[in-house]
Amino acid sequence: MSATEAWLKSFLARHGAVAGTVHVTLAEDANTLALRAAVNIPPKVQEVTRRVGRGKGMAGLALERGRPVSTCNLQTDDTTDVRPGAKAVQAQAAVALPVVRDSETVVVGLAWMDERELPESLLEQLAEDARSVEL
Repeated sequence: MSATEAWLKSFLARHGAVAGTVHVTLAEDANTLALRAAVNIPPKVQEVTRRVGRGKGMAGLALERGRPVSTCNLQTDDTTDVRPGAKAVQAQAAVALPVVRDSETVVVGLAWMDERELPESLLEQLAEDARSVEL
């Protein structure tokens, strides 16, 4: 298990989440994220999200906007923020948190089994903790 995957498992446990990802911008292309770690993400979803472009899906939108992108329910969200493949993750509420570190951006995603609102205060707390990501 990589240090990033170990960190992600611990991060998810601290926040009661059941699934998550860590994406990092590519050194040669700051507009593309590469999947670094995944926990409880179906293999097909991992394959599709191995590379994510700026503005694509929740992680790509978090990279583009520079702020968290969230949904209270992956399964019923009808915005363009949630891609159809995300529904394969057996979870409901989810968030993608951008973390800027030196010359790269890391996007940490986490999802919960239940539908829930993610108030700004919680998003700030999650983002603060996400800054401890180990790569």
